[in-house]
Amino acid sequence: MKITQRFNRVVKPLKPVDCSTKDPKPSILKIKPNLKPKSKTKPRTMKQKALTQPGLHSEESKPTFLLEKAPILGLEFYQIDALDLAPRLLGKYLRRDDVVLQITEVEAYRSNDSACHGRVGITPRTAPIFGAGGHAYVYLCYGLHTMLNVVADKEGIGSAVLIRSCAPVTGLETIKQRRGLDTEKPILLTGPGKVGQALGISKEWSSHALFAPGGLELLDGPEMKVEEMVVGPRVGIDYALPEDVEALWRFAVAGSPWISAPKNTLRPPSSSTKLLDITI
Repeated sequence: MKITQRFNRVVKPLKPVDCSTKDPKPSILKIKPNLKPKSKTKPRTMKQKALTQPGLHSEESKPTFLLEKAPILGLEFYQIDALDLAPRLLGKYLRRDDVVLQITEVEAYRSNDSACHGRVGITPRTAPIFGAGGHAYVYLCYGLHTMLNVVADKEGIGSAVLIRSCAPVTGLETIKQRRGLDTEKPILLTGPGKVGQALGISKEWSSHALFAPGGLELLDGPEMKVEEMVVGPRVGIDYALPEDVEALWRFAVAGSPWISAPKNTLRPPSSSTKLLDITI
């Protein structure tokens, strides 16, 4: 079991977009006893719900003015190993139409990984994963659930990052309608099939360029530090080799309620087990 410096490199991503907001202190009109106040107008105070996740927005914080300034991530952002790309995607934004989601949980799938679809080679289904990094790879799970993956690395490698969970930022009503679920609880977006449904995408979105304006875009967002992450083994890959089943290639935002089950397999990277038990 050994650790490489690969993760140390990826936690220093592109210059982050400042997505933090602070409530201004309310101005309060003080009235002296037995004296008529100078103004009959009561001061207005602004109340805002506190963010429930470090570095992540809730629907109530309405950060649309910041999102307008958030650039679409360029092609070069994706031209790295899937295991490097996965933690860098945490905190980034997916945008389609009026819906904006912030990525809270991902899984890496590498070309030499027995759990990766690329292991079978190029087929009509897997061809998009062998494209250049920065494109979408979308497939149906059990013929029902639309799974969105972000292709990583250079063309021909065959690796990607699965988007497992997101938090809603804008377009909540559209998300509810697409999901057929009238709730604002995390169940709305905690699971890869739910993310695909909320974005309203299908298999036809495979090979779509996420770095191109229009359609489905991936925007820059706040960087996640190591201490803001939890890691664990990937979900639903019992068919893979034991070393791949046990690999800690699932990344999530620590303390976020917008994480799929199981959560008890996730732990801080500072635990007794090293963050990335990888042999490159």
